[in-house]
Amino acid sequence: MVQFNIKRYLEDRSLTIYRVSKNSGYGYTTIHRSFNKAQSKATSMNVRDLDALAKAQHLAMWQVLRELEDNYREKTEDPE
Repeated sequence: MVQFNIKRYLEDRSLTIYRVSKNSGYGYTTIHRSFNKAQSKATSMNVRDLDALAKAQHLAMWQVLRELEDNYREKTEDPE
């Protein structure tokens, strides 16, 4: 599973969960729960989260994903 450090991404872009939810049209509770999951040091990403981040910044989803993959990817151990 690929994981990204969403909290650091938000911090680096001066984004808040409130701003992401407001600008994306997704509910605050939905975004808050997704971005604050208890998963080691990173939060797993889903398409809704990616869409919310893109809309909040007026970017395409691929631009956000590329930035996440290049700079916010968390190393995970393969359970095999």
